[in-house]
Amino acid sequence: MDAAKKQSSAVSDVGAWAMNVVSSVGLIMANKQLMSPAGYAFVFATTLTGFHFSMTALIGLVSNATGYSTRKKVPLWELLWFSVVANTSITGMNLSLMLNSVGFYQISKLSMIPVVCVMEWILHSKHYSNRVKVAVLVVVVGVGVCTVTDVKVNAQGFICACVAVLSTSLQQISIGSLQKKYSIGSFELLSQTAPIQALSLLLFGPFVDYYLTGKLLASYKFSSAVLFFIILSCSLAVFCNISQYLCIGRFSATSFQVLGHMKTVCVLLLGWLLFDSELTLKNILGMAIAILGMVVYSWAVEADKQTETKASSLPRDAAEENVELLKQQQQQLEGSSPHKDVELGKSQP
Repeated sequence: MDAAKKQSSAVSDVGAWAMNVVSSVGLIMANKQLMSPAGYAFVFATTLTGFHFSMTALIGLVSNATGYSTRKKVPLWELLWFSVVANTSITGMNLSLMLNSVGFYQISKLSMIPVVCVMEWILHSKHYSNRVKVAVLVVVVGVGVCTVTDVKVNAQGFICACVAVLSTSLQQISIGSLQKKYSIGSFELLSQTAPIQALSLLLFGPFVDYYLTGKLLASYKFSSAVLFFIILSCSLAVFCNISQYLCIGRFSATSFQVLGHMKTVCVLLLGWLLFDSELTLKNILGMAIAILGMVVYSWAVEADKQTETKASSLPRDAAEENVELLKQQQQQLEGSSPHKDVELGKSQP
């Protein structure tokens, strides 16, 4: 029975992770076609994210109305706080990409892994073994080799990058914390946070996009092809959002960051295959190092789990032996007592 449960859990974990990788990579490819100058030049990234959460909120509303999912109580102030952090993450990332070079932007994304580790240690007293730390370092080096090129930074860009990294790390940690705190499923939590994020992003997104691009959404000429890619992007974003909450709920924010760089490798490969992007020996070497680091990380986390299981089972076994010994001693004492046959209200003859 335990083996069947473990196998079923492993299949679910792989399914959640596969859905996240496929939907995220598909979303990036769709957005590249939608937003790039060579595509349809829809440059309103923050507003597009508002569209994403609007569709997610709509699906959550339909799911609750049809009884497919249940709505569990989460305090409004926690939902508002989480939405502020999540929207700060989105805005900060967009500002960081605009103000910094692509190389520094990639470095800031890589810094999320150690930042998440430190924040989990501060907030949840979580510790990591040396083998996990080495695996994380290998992943960071590998992804850095294949993605980081020119590195230019300025004061404004550095501040935006710091805000983006801290808010994104806190948001991902909070997803797991809220699920555990209120015993709520990933989709149930997402269906409650999505409407707040959608409303706020649709209200403020056009102003942020105007600041970033100098273009107004109202002046953009929509076409049927643009609408198709917006709907496609929103559909993929729903699966991406759901799978993100699933993965963080099942694993941890650190694991999500480390294994999430598999998406970076997939994007580089698909960019080479579909968009004729250049793939150099440096890219290939970096991807190989990153994949090696992900494999080592998976092994290290599994080894730590087995070590923790063995350590936690030892005190329990000792306690059971002590209880059994006390029972035996009590039985021996009762067996040797001269009053063992005395009944209430009767005297011993």
